[in-house]
Amino acid sequence: MVLRFFQWVCRFNFGTFEREEFKKFLRMGLIFALIIGVYWTLRPLKDGVFIQLVSSLQLPFAKTFSVLALLPLVMFYTKLLEHHSREKMLVILPIFYGVSLALFSVAMLALQGPAAEIAARPFWFLTLTKVVGYIFYVYVESFGSLVVALFWAFATDTTGATHAKRGFPLVVAIGQMGGIFLPYSIGGLPHRIHLTTDFLSMMLLSLLILCIVPLVAYFLRATPAHLLTSFHGSNEAAIEKKQEPGFLEGLKLLLKHRYLLGIFAANFIYEVVVTIFDFNFKLAASTQHAGVALTHYLSLYGSSVNVVSLGCLLLGISNVTRFLGVGVALAAMPVIVMGALVGFLSFNSLSFLFLLMVGSKAINYALNGPALKQLYIPTTPDVKFKAQAWIETFGSRASKQSGSMFNMSLSPLQTAFGAAAGKSHYLMMSGILCFPILAFWLIIAIFLGKTFKKAIHTNTTVC
Repeated sequence: MVLRFFQWVCRFNFGTFEREEFKKFLRMGLIFALIIGVYWTLRPLKDGVFIQLVSSLQLPFAKTFSVLALLPLVMFYTKLLEHHSREKMLVILPIFYGVSLALFSVAMLALQGPAAEIAARPFWFLTLTKVVGYIFYVYVESFGSLVVALFWAFATDTTGATHAKRGFPLVVAIGQMGGIFLPYSIGGLPHRIHLTTDFLSMMLLSLLILCIVPLVAYFLRATPAHLLTSFHGSNEAAIEKKQEPGFLEGLKLLLKHRYLLGIFAANFIYEVVVTIFDFNFKLAASTQHAGVALTHYLSLYGSSVNVVSLGCLLLGISNVTRFLGVGVALAAMPVIVMGALVGFLSFNSLSFLFLLMVGSKAINYALNGPALKQLYIPTTPDVKFKAQAWIETFGSRASKQSGSMFNMSLSPLQTAFGAAAGKSHYLMMSGILCFPILAFWLIIAIFLGKTFKKAIHTNTTVC
């Protein structure tokens, strides 16, 4: 009776589900809620810990370093994909990340402390503190790239296009609930109970990451076999055999197909612009908060993003994709970000930057994210797993690196022209860079929407 009621409620925003299909997406949504909840709790922890152990001015360097560090990690990830099934990968990665985070939590007991105490440490201890800060930064970045990408590769590989159109927005909506509850309840817990380290938050998160393993096992056991059939159906095994394995196969596929390059560009441009927003937001926040208080403030930001994302979904933003098509959803995002850019160049306060970042991230997760994920449906399994890993790992990280390299110009500009004039030059350069690439993104979005629509209507594989 309860299930039937929620099924009836969801049909207004997501469409009409069959009973078993609805249960499938509820299970998938629960897994995604756990992954997104953990990730959105780790993100403020990453920034808060890094600013405390290293420096806020080194955030652009950390993003650049993370791109280089992710190269061997993705190499190892793709090697694992060649030798293990997707089900096994959803066991291997959570165990690795869960155990690693438990070790980080223990390290925080010794490394975190007041800024004056950290600065007074012996050189070797101070160096170790900064090294751990960089390693933890890369750890969180890799979790967001690999685990989230693996989940969506698994989701698109076990869901047909018709089911995904109504099911994926529901999965994202359930995921937002994890992103609302966990950052505030766990990420801000040390500050609320007056602890001086993030040990407790990290230890709780490590246990939650390990819970992904039994949830995936339950999903596969409880979901009927006919609902685990991908876009390719029974031909999937034959397609997989024809694909050439190897670490560089993902990159080869990406460079070979305009469709994949378009997806790469859409991810890349969004991240470049938002990285510029994000850096200025974190700088402003670090001037007013420090230590676990900064983590608490950034956790509140993480929860707020997911509250707005969920609100957008419940108010029917997914209907843009359902009724107007994936192309319209994709094209709306660069227009929205262009409006956000105008606001960024016009106002300068922590409160406005908070609202700007919440809005930019929320609309991306509620509208652009599900639309981009659907673009992988009319593609081969190797594209879903290997090319998607390249796009969402290196596309996202390389774009953040590009945005970070631009952000590195702020300090020398302020040194050369003074704080106020240097910031004005920086903002002017931001507009010169961002407005043209946002216009280019709009053109790409139209191309991707048309190509996807044609592939689905003709039941063909794009690449």
